[in-house]
Amino acid sequence: MNSRFFNLYSHHFARVAVAIPRVRIADPAYNVEQTILLARQANDKGAALVAFPELGLSAYTCDDLFHQRALLDACLDGLNAIIAESRTLSLAMVIGMPLRVNHMLFNCGVVVAGGKVLGVVPKSFLPNYGEFYESRQFTPADCAAVDQVDLFGAPVPFGPNLLFEVANLPLLRFHVEICEDVWVPVPPSSFAALAGATVLVNLSASNVVVGKSGYRHQLVGQQSARCMAAYLYTSAGRGESTTDMAWDGQSLIYEKGELLAESERFSDDSHIIYADVDLDRLSTERMKATTFAQSVRRHAGEVANFRVIGFELDLPLDRTLPLERAIERFPYVPADRARRDERCTEVYNIQVQALIQRLSSSGIQKVVIGVSGGLDSTHALLVCARAMDRLGLPRTNILAYTMPGFATSGRTLKQARDLMAAVGCSAQEIDIRPSCIQMLKDLGHPYIEGKAEYDITFENVQAGERTNHLFRLANFHNGIVIGTGDLSELALGWCTYGVGDHMSHYNVNASVPKTLISYLVRWVAETGAVVGGDAQVLIDILDTEISPELVPGGPQGGGHDDKPAQSTQDRIGPYELQDFNLFYTLRYGYKPSKTAFLAYSAWQDRELGRWPEELGTRNQYDLGAIKRNLSIFLFRFFKTSQFKRSCVPNGPKVGNGGSLSPRGDWRAPSDSEATVWLDDLANIPDQPGI
Repeated sequence: MNSRFFNLYSHHFARVAVAIPRVRIADPAYNVEQTILLARQANDKGAALVAFPELGLSAYTCDDLFHQRALLDACLDGLNAIIAESRTLSLAMVIGMPLRVNHMLFNCGVVVAGGKVLGVVPKSFLPNYGEFYESRQFTPADCAAVDQVDLFGAPVPFGPNLLFEVANLPLLRFHVEICEDVWVPVPPSSFAALAGATVLVNLSASNVVVGKSGYRHQLVGQQSARCMAAYLYTSAGRGESTTDMAWDGQSLIYEKGELLAESERFSDDSHIIYADVDLDRLSTERMKATTFAQSVRRHAGEVANFRVIGFELDLPLDRTLPLERAIERFPYVPADRARRDERCTEVYNIQVQALIQRLSSSGIQKVVIGVSGGLDSTHALLVCARAMDRLGLPRTNILAYTMPGFATSGRTLKQARDLMAAVGCSAQEIDIRPSCIQMLKDLGHPYIEGKAEYDITFENVQAGERTNHLFRLANFHNGIVIGTGDLSELALGWCTYGVGDHMSHYNVNASVPKTLISYLVRWVAETGAVVGGDAQVLIDILDTEISPELVPGGPQGGGHDDKPAQSTQDRIGPYELQDFNLFYTLRYGYKPSKTAFLAYSAWQDRELGRWPEELGTRNQYDLGAIKRNLSIFLFRFFKTSQFKRSCVPNGPKVGNGGSLSPRGDWRAPSDSEATVWLDDLANIPDQPGI
């Protein structure tokens, strides 16, 4: 069993934790006991890093008790006990405590791992307004005259400019700041991120008042987004003094603006939250966003001041450690209903607005579109209808043509007719078989002699004839051809190059993947937009097998059967898997082995039921199926299909998941090899193994 494949650390994830112990004021021995208990829990969970609240060893609300020698000495004794305990743990701890240095008292975060203090970080900004009077007891970091301190007979790095890097997990480099440090206009963590910190840790106490919880979310979420980092935020909970303040123990973990974990507020007990941070994602985002490097150069002086402290952790690499992070099976389609509706509204309006602009700028008032009775052309037609409505033009300016061929089923032909009627466009029907027969005669194709030879030429003659008709119809009626092919098809090269469905005057679906188109059509049906009460035809289309309908199913080759004879997904794999592969390949550039690990995590039985039926699947894919379909994707995406993407028509980019236009997100050579990606498939086991 390849347990390493099923271990999150093998794929550049790091499990991190934020712990909120119940405290007693000025009772370090009790607080240390609670801290150690939570550290052991985090260790058993496989975490590499756990953060505790500001001044957690003493409690934050000690006020002038911080000037009592007995309390300060007890905190040191407590730290010594934690250091001893850390020898038995495989993680790093960040502990909040008061510390005397050269006759000054600092509010510090102390990093402990492997029986050592790795560094001490003093708080930079001391609030002295409202209910806060920290300058009464503490000294800010920039008043320190030393860059190291002696702790238990050993020199220890000291300062706000320390970065801690796990040598055997080098993408895990973290920085510590304390409470108010993140509330200022330019937090120290901003410069730490530029210096390479991927995880930012904030030891906070943070009393609670009305509305503060939401503001913490905004503050932490935005800092993690701007810094392209993970951000761990702690705050004090039960046990702090309520003389003049209250405490809710809210802790947060964000990754590049996305909330990964949040604690229960106002808990009576000690508690801990976990998140699996994708360090690979953070690194890739910074690499792609070249303005991040420009910021490093602009702030080179601040960046140069940081010191990197390397250390190793005994990470749990040789055991199965699956992700506990939720991986959405449909990365282009939010699982939450409200977010899905919002996404659909926005995508639909982007497409409509883009088409409006193209028509307005060209002075053209008519569009020509082929309607197959399938999914993609349905959605493109719905976009055209809304664009005409907003332009104040009649929907009859949409010149829609259904063009049955040798393999057109009775079902899709009826759906095309019903759809055009429901939309209210100009609907016409052209049988392309006579012109296709003439072309096949000119080619000397065996089909003309009665042979059932349905090769790629036979298929492309039909695709080409349809597109040729559409372009000439557009010429004749002074319109433009609207493309219907989607992002998924373009990624897999599932389109007929040139004079085929590859080409149009403007493609509104160019950057919309198949899984999202499916839900967009369902959303239009549910909302009653465009087609009003005639939405049943949309539901019927959603329930139809996805097919190019180019190869006849009946023995006579006449088509018009009850359902399509071909299945696209039998040839190129299920779109729900291939869209998953596309997202993580295009958006983040992940290795195939990591993409497979994520897909396996997403499709586990324990996730069954998280996904609404309307998203179109109850399939469960084992690792073998994931690997097989990923192989298909990699070969087609990297080896055989780029030449089609190098000359695609104009079309709007709709999402951060990417576009494949050579003028946008994706510029690649048409003669690339797929070798390195296919070689990495060998790292994926053939059997689940767990």
